[in-house]
Amino acid sequence: MEVIYNLMPGLKTFRSYKKEWLPKDFAAGLSVAAIALPVSIAYAGLAGFPPEIGLYSAILPMTVFAFFTSSKQLVVGPDSATCIMVATILIPFAALGAGAQYQACILLSFLAGVLCILGGVFRLGFLADFLSKPILTGYLNGLALSIIISQAGKIFGYRIISGGFFKVLVNFLSRLSESNIVILMIGISVMVFLVVCKKISHKIPAPLIASAGGAAAVYFLGLQNYGVFVLGPVPGGLPSLNIPHIDFNEISQLLPGALSLVLISYCSGMLTDKSFAMKSGYDVDGNQEFIGFGAANIASAFSGGFVVSGADSRTAVSASMGGKTSLTSIIAAAVLLVIILFLSAPLAYLPNAALAGIVIVSAFGLFNFPFLKKLYKINKKEFALSVFTSLAVMTVGVLEGVLIAIGLALAGLLAKAAKPADAILGRVPNSESYQNIDILETEVQTPGILIYRFESALVFFNADYFKSRVRELISKAEQKPALLLLDMGSVNLIDVTGNDYLEDLIDELNSKGIKVAFARSKKRLLEMIEKSGIAEKIGRKHVYLSVREGVEDYLKNENPS
Repeated sequence: MEVIYNLMPGLKTFRSYKKEWLPKDFAAGLSVAAIALPVSIAYAGLAGFPPEIGLYSAILPMTVFAFFTSSKQLVVGPDSATCIMVATILIPFAALGAGAQYQACILLSFLAGVLCILGGVFRLGFLADFLSKPILTGYLNGLALSIIISQAGKIFGYRIISGGFFKVLVNFLSRLSESNIVILMIGISVMVFLVVCKKISHKIPAPLIASAGGAAAVYFLGLQNYGVFVLGPVPGGLPSLNIPHIDFNEISQLLPGALSLVLISYCSGMLTDKSFAMKSGYDVDGNQEFIGFGAANIASAFSGGFVVSGADSRTAVSASMGGKTSLTSIIAAAVLLVIILFLSAPLAYLPNAALAGIVIVSAFGLFNFPFLKKLYKINKKEFALSVFTSLAVMTVGVLEGVLIAIGLALAGLLAKAAKPADAILGRVPNSESYQNIDILETEVQTPGILIYRFESALVFFNADYFKSRVRELISKAEQKPALLLLDMGSVNLIDVTGNDYLEDLIDELNSKGIKVAFARSKKRLLEMIEKSGIAEKIGRKHVYLSVREGVEDYLKNENPS
């Protein structure tokens, strides 16, 4: 039974559930449903599918995720960033017809779910920190602008072409004369209402109120006669549960998109998850959340939905209403189920402009201007990287922007790893400790010794840099050192290439009359230098436990004067 509880932490929570939690979970569930209903419908349109598909993507995935998550508050469902990525990935299938595109959507959900579960099984939860915050922020900022411009035509009452951000922007501006004032008033009213409510309280189900108000206005004022476009009939009833059709040709086409979709949705979802967990004083397991996202996406595929992710707005509502456990999600799903079974008829009068307004306001929530301002102040290079990522998303496309963001992340990681930080150490005055001489107000360097610390693993892509840095520092020394004392406390890994470069450096320095010694070596390094013969070459007695021990031994034995 413990194995099942470990796989499905929600079961353990429900087993020890306290009845005094129920009123708050119930209230939070109702509020989440009030937000999820219009948002799921709006995001379905963003992904290019009928409104009921958005509801199918919310009901079963929310329920399943509640059993698999380690979070008490995170709510999953359709997400603006995920939906526009889904739409982009499925573009090649559009030419085959709506049916083929929809089947590819279901297969994409299933594939994303399998990849997420594999991520959890192989403990890849660290991927939540894979994309640096500047790059992820840049990506989401660019995505937000792309979403806003894609919905702008619906606010003004005309259809604009699809394409890159600037192409769509030019088309939008060139057709402003075609604006429908009634549609424009609906869209602007909805957006203003949502922004005001958000500033007042997260507890207000603003999207539901705005949608209900828009539908009522259409119905009672006959706004369709004024050219107002509406959602149209929404089929009621339960979604049919089907196993996705597995087509290996389609899988090969969808796999790159699915991988990028999983990476982005997991990283952004975990940002939401961790931030709310931190505020509430509990921890989440990144690997378990990977499995939870996977189970939710497979459930979405089985119920005919698209890829889902962590939903920050619905999670915020759950937290603000005092939701205690993931039962909140199950209650919200049950409410949505009742609506789609018995109350779907009024949804037909929802004005498209209101739904577009909901999407646009949600997209504004993706912006992180305070972080950009902070980034500009403290690191202009990373600020430029963030802006470049935004421009990539806006110009070359959403999916290509993901690949560029991943490429930039890898390039940045390799650049830092290839030329890691290092330091020359000196004794702290009135102390026996040794620190980087650049951060000491005054320092004492021991005559005849160069103490060098390399603050990284010593492997194939930075071994040459390590060797060249040591040469450079020795050549710049005012007096040629008799001993190079290597503080290896930060070298937690060394490979064969690193070992060979280290051995070559020792031979080179020995030929110049400079001895080499090690201090604070980790187990892996000790094993490598022992097997390769380096320890014997420098003398095992010159492998010290501390920098202080190495300095004292040199002063005592190597430099008796």
